Amino acid sequence: MVNVETSLKEAMTSIEGSVGAALVDYTSGMALGTLGGGKELDLTVAAAGNTDVIRAKARTMEMLGIKEDIEDVLITLGSQYHLIRLLKGRGGNGLFLYIVLDKAKSNLAMARHQLKRIEADLEI
Repeated sequence: MVNVETSLKEAMTSIEGSVGAALVDYTSGMALGTLGGGKELDLTVAAAGNTDVIRAKARTMEMLGIKEDIEDVLITLGSQYHLIRLLKGRGGNGLFLYIVLDKAKSNLAMARHQLKRIEADLEI
């Protein structure tokens, strides 16, 4: 079991092409921890904005009668992947891991695999 800071460090070091990572509470839109980012990528703003994405998708699934859980949401840009992984289990309800990847330097399948592993080890 590892804490938030260690999990974010693990995401930034073990996921090739990582630009920034955050743990976000989507009930409030607040980032509980961030690492990376910078002038071009304000992770606290991204956390709040991606909260709206998760809420909208959850409402849409409810209206469609889809009873499954969201595993992750992928947003692709010209030069980046934005990956949102909703946490399950031990205190993870209402939280998501968010990572921004440089598209040219990352492997999306491996990033998803690594985020799942990091989620399993995270202790909230």
